[in-house]
Amino acid sequence: MIRSVLSTQPVVISEVPLQIDPEEVLRFQGYKKGRDRPAPAVAEIYEQALAEGERLMKPRAVYRAVTVTARGADSITAAGGVELRIPEIGRLWGAVESVGIAICTIGEALESRVGELWESRELPLAAMLDSVGSASAECLAEYVNDLLCQVAIGERLKVTNRISPGYAGWDVSEQHLVFSLCPGDPAGVTLNSACFMTPTKSISFLVGIGAEARVDHYFTQCRRCWMKACAYRRAPAERTVRRN
Repeated sequence: MIRSVLSTQPVVISEVPLQIDPEEVLRFQGYKKGRDRPAPAVAEIYEQALAEGERLMKPRAVYRAVTVTARGADSITAAGGVELRIPEIGRLWGAVESVGIAICTIGEALESRVGELWESRELPLAAMLDSVGSASAECLAEYVNDLLCQVAIGERLKVTNRISPGYAGWDVSEQHLVFSLCPGDPAGVTLNSACFMTPTKSISFLVGIGAEARVDHYFTQCRRCWMKACAYRRAPAERTVRRN
């Protein structure tokens, strides 16, 4: 478990009490929140896939922090000279002193089961279980981001919302730089030359850390964070990805 958000040694996070967000599963199925609801037949498949996903996922992550040596409007340079070119990161994160890198995965069992279902032509269940896997990985990343926030509060530090290669204009090719800063091996995640991770239900992300880091504009994160009495909360929690 993480004792310090500034840990420079890779830390493995395991035995995660993760709860899959049902709304996230439906989002991956193309349903619009608050507007679309699955028909009874689809809902039955959904419940079956959700139960199977809970059984098959093995959430774990590896985390490491690195000191920031230079900041620009669209870039952050970490110790060792690794420059990450992320559009508007200076405005979004403010004066961060370190970056935290996490590589999260739910393991291979769920995607192996999806493959079996495709082979046996159980296509609706295969598609739904695949969405459950994607939602599980997303919820795990949220869980780890929230955990980092909680640990940082005890150190009088702030942690920003996460950002991943391939999103918000950050080129996915920089995934190699992320893995150079934090190895995926301790969590069982590898990266190929095309920047695809194995297992495929994996997410890598970066957060900014510092006493003056910006956290006041990340309302979505607050709405699904489990932390009680958080000094930086900007919106009431609507749900959580932590199993009680």
